Amino acid sequence: MSANDFDLIALAAAAVVAIGLLLVIMFRGRSAPGSERGPLAKTSDALGAALRRAWGAGLGEETWAEIEEALVAADVGVGAAAHIVEGVRSARPKTRSEAREELARRMKGELGGADRVLRLSGDPAVILVVGVNGAGKTTTIAKLARLLTGDGRSVLLGAADTFRAAAGTQLKSWGDRLGVPVVAGQEGGDPASVAYDALAAARARGADAVIIDTAGRLHGKTNLMAELSKIHRVVSRDGPVDEVLLVLDASAGQNGLAQVSGFAEATPLTGLVLTKLDGTARGGIVIAVEKELKVPVKYIGVGEAMDDLKPFDPGRFVDALLEEA
Repeated sequence: MSANDFDLIALAAAAVVAIGLLLVIMFRGRSAPGSERGPLAKTSDALGAALRRAWGAGLGEETWAEIEEALVAADVGVGAAAHIVEGVRSARPKTRSEAREELARRMKGELGGADRVLRLSGDPAVILVVGVNGAGKTTTIAKLARLLTGDGRSVLLGAADTFRAAAGTQLKSWGDRLGVPVVAGQEGGDPASVAYDALAAARARGADAVIIDTAGRLHGKTNLMAELSKIHRVVSRDGPVDEVLLVLDASAGQNGLAQVSGFAEATPLTGLVLTKLDGTARGGIVIAVEKELKVPVKYIGVGEAMDDLKPFDPGRFVDALLEEA
């Protein structure tokens, strides 16, 4: 085989690789770099299709009602949807493009002004994590620990979910994988005592933060919510609790609002973590929660991988929801 033959083979191989890369890029989706549409595709597709139908025939009276229905279907909430659409309508957009831009502006306005920074001023910083079973609470704790250790902070975990079988074992398993120490108690033991021991251990080790898992519970169970109040009261004896984060399953939709209200009565919530946003077409629940309950979303879960817990960015979130509109 001549040198020219080798050159031709090399050129052909390079062409095949280049074509393969081009196809990968094409089929990875139309989202712009940095877009969150990928994990929010279900909501974006459903909302986008509804909005395209709504203003397909122009911007008449029926259009506004259909846009409002589309937002309600995405779980933006009845009150918030009406307020947003009225704002868009009052701007008198003349084209679909103008209407979309105004809609994005109004939706971002609904999410503006909230403090979404994770407060870590304590020594150590104390983070209580609450939520019902099945929302992804324990996994979220592991992901949050991963974020903090990735930023160079030392973390200790407290397994105060003593009522659920194997909850402590599950958190210890995450701790082993992350190289993070875990303080746990006996199954069925006093959760508040475990939380206090975790805080004492974090202080003795010089940890930057302690994240305490609390028992997953139904928000309507009075005795269980009283136990949560006790945990907060005991832990805060030696200083303020920096964060009380409620982990909420986004697919629960409007039913999740009742959970937020119930937990907020038991302990002062400082922020929300919305999980499973990649698996629902009702991602607008973010707006409903903040509009009605004034509790800021601080993180969103957009997948099962350890790096799929993201700080919530309202601008990118709304842009992703409307990318297909």
